[in-house]
Amino acid sequence: MYAVIATGGKQERVAEGQQLQVELLGAEDGADVSFTPVLFVDGDSVLATPAELKGVTVTGRVIGTAKGPKIDGFTYKRRTNQRKRYGHRQKYTVVEITSIAKG
Repeated sequence: MYAVIATGGKQERVAEGQQLQVELLGAEDGADVSFTPVLFVDGDSVLATPAELKGVTVTGRVIGTAKGPKIDGFTYKRRTNQRKRYGHRQKYTVVEITSIAKG
């Protein structure tokens, strides 16, 4: 059994007991969060319409935070002595899916 959830502008396929990194949620460690499923598959049946998904719940527990890979960038304009270096490191919330329940 698995579900496809939407979070942070992305869709993720999740199963019970799976850990995944999502965009920062702003929740404390150990807090329970719920996600809106986009698609739900339970063995034989697939639930995809809003009427069918009304009773489906996907809940998870926040484990902590993590950092993504460092991205280094450099821009310049030739012959004008304009140079700029920048870096970015995305922060993620690590969530463990605790239950996928069909209502």
